[in-house]
Amino acid sequence: MQVNSEQITVTDSDSGLPGGAPRHGGHVKASTVAADVGQRNGDAEKAAALRRMKSVALALLIVMAVVFTAAFALQKQYPWLEYVRAAAEGGMVGALADWFAVTALFKYPMGLKIPHTAIIPRRKDQIGASLGEFVETNFLSEQVVQEKLASLDIARKAGKWLGSAAGAERVAKEGSALIRGAFTVLNDDDIQAVIEGMVRKHLLAPPWGPPVGRMAERLFAEGHHHKLVDLLVDRAADWVEANHSTVNRVVSDRSPLWVPSFVDDLVGDRVYNEIAKFVRAVQRDPDHQVRQSIDTYLGDLAQDLQHDPAMIARAEGIKTQILGDPEVRELASRTWGTIKNALLTAVDDPDSELTQRFKSAMRDFGARLVSDDELAGKVNVWIGDAAGYLVKTYRSDIAGVITDTVARWDAQETSEKIELQVGKDLQYIRINGTVVGSLAGLAIFAVAHLVFG
Repeated sequence: MQVNSEQITVTDSDSGLPGGAPRHGGHVKASTVAADVGQRNGDAEKAAALRRMKSVALALLIVMAVVFTAAFALQKQYPWLEYVRAAAEGGMVGALADWFAVTALFKYPMGLKIPHTAIIPRRKDQIGASLGEFVETNFLSEQVVQEKLASLDIARKAGKWLGSAAGAERVAKEGSALIRGAFTVLNDDDIQAVIEGMVRKHLLAPPWGPPVGRMAERLFAEGHHHKLVDLLVDRAADWVEANHSTVNRVVSDRSPLWVPSFVDDLVGDRVYNEIAKFVRAVQRDPDHQVRQSIDTYLGDLAQDLQHDPAMIARAEGIKTQILGDPEVRELASRTWGTIKNALLTAVDDPDSELTQRFKSAMRDFGARLVSDDELAGKVNVWIGDAAGYLVKTYRSDIAGVITDTVARWDAQETSEKIELQVGKDLQYIRINGTVVGSLAGLAIFAVAHLVFG
C-alpha cells in the first residue's frame, strides 16, 4: 500500500491566514513586508519539519514491511522468527491505521472519498462554529474575566509602568500621534460649525439679563465691587490733582465776556478746591453718600436685569450687537484655530510645557496607583466591571468573529494551514502507532502461542 506523504503547499496570502485578503493599492509599509517575509519563512520551516516527520513515519512502516516479509519467509526455518513476524505485522497494522486516522483529518486517503474522512475541509464551518461556541462558553465568561483581571492587579502593574520615565514617554508619544491623527482626519469647517452651534445654544440662546443680574447681585451683596469703586475714585482724585489749569480754563470759557479775567481765576480756583475737597471726602470715607448711592444704583441694576422686561430687552440688544452672526463665526474660527495650533505646536515639541506637564501627570498618577491602595482597588474594580460588561454584552459578537472568519476561509487552504501548524506533532501518532502496534502484536502472539501452543 502506498502512503500519501506529499509535500504541504505553503500558500502566500497577505494576511498569513486562509482566505487572506489581497493587498489593495501599490503602497505597503516596510513593517508589513517584513511580517510577510517572516511568515513565509516560518511556514517554510514548518513545512520542512512536517516532511521530515512524514518521512520518518513512512520509513518505520517500510522497515516493518521488510522485517515482516523476511520473517514470514524464514519463520519455518527459524521458528523464533514467528515472534518477529508477529511484532512486524502488528507494527504495520498500527502504522497504517494511524496513517489513515491522521490523513483523514485533512484529506481523502489516497483520494478515495471514504465516509467520515477529509473532516477539516468538509466540516470547516461546523468546526469554526464549535470553536466560537467553546470560546464563548469557557473563556468569554464575566466571572472568568473578572477573576483573572483581579488576580493580575492591573492597576499596580500599570502604575509601575506609568511611573517610569519610559512609560510616561511612551504614553506621551502615543498621545501626540493620536492628536496629530485626529487633526488630520477632522475637518476644520465641521469643527467650527460644532463650536458655532455650541456658542449659539449655550451662550446666545439663553437670555443674558437674569443670569447676569443674579451673578451681579451676589457680587454686589458681598462687596466685591468696592475695590473697583475705590480704583475709580482714586483715578478721579489723581485727575483732579493734575488738572487745576483745566478746571480754570473750563470756568473761564463758560463765563460771560464782560467778566474780568481775575474774577474767572478766583471762581476757577474756588470750583477746583470744592471739586478736590469733594473727591477727597469720597476717597477717605468708605460710607460716603456717593458710595452708598453707587451701591443702591448697582443693586437696583441687578434687580432690573432679573425682573424688568425693558432692562432684559436692553441686555438682549447689547448681546445681539456684540455677538451677531459674523462675530460668532469669527469667534468659532479663532477658537478652533487657536486650540489646533497650540496643541500641534505642543505635541510636536517633546520639550514643550504641555508635553512635560503631561508626562509629569502620568508619572504622578502611576506613583499614586502604586502607593494608594484605595485608588488601586477602585481602578481594579473599574477595569473588572468594564471588562465584565463588555464580555457580557458582546460575548456573542466576539465569538462570532471566530465563526465568521473560519467561514470565509477556503476549505483546502484551511486544511493545509492547520496541517502545517499541527501536522508535525500528529506524525508522532503514526510513529507511536507503529511501536505500540509492534508490541501489541508481539504480546498477542506470545499469549496465544502460550495458551494454545
